Amino acid sequence: MNERKPTCAAALNCAKPELCPLNQVKAGTQVRIKQHSAPADVTLRLREMGFGEEQQVRLVSRHASVICQVCNARVALSSSLAETILVETLPPLTLAGAV
Repeated sequence: MNERKPTCAAALNCAKPELCPLNQVKAGTQVRIKQHSAPADVTLRLREMGFGEEQQVRLVSRHASVICQVCNARVALSSSLAETILVETLPPLTLAGAV
C-alpha cells in the first residue's frame, strides 16, 4: 500500500516541495518539523518551547496567528515566525480497527 503524503498549500511555490512553511499548512494537518530558518536565538527559543526538529505538531488554526498543538499544549505563533519553521506533512492518523 503506497500512501501518498499530502502537500502543503504552497507546494508549487516552495523551493523544496516536500518541505513547507508551517504558516502554509492547512488547519488540522499533522506535521513533523524538519528545519528552522529563523535567527539562532529565535531557533533556540523555539526548541525550548517544543518546536525542535523531528517533533510532531498539529496545526489547530491558521488566522492572524498560527495555533499549534505541541507537547500536549497549544501554542500561538505569529504568521511570520511560523513561516521560518519548515515542516513535512504526515499522513492522517487512522484509528486502529477502523475500516
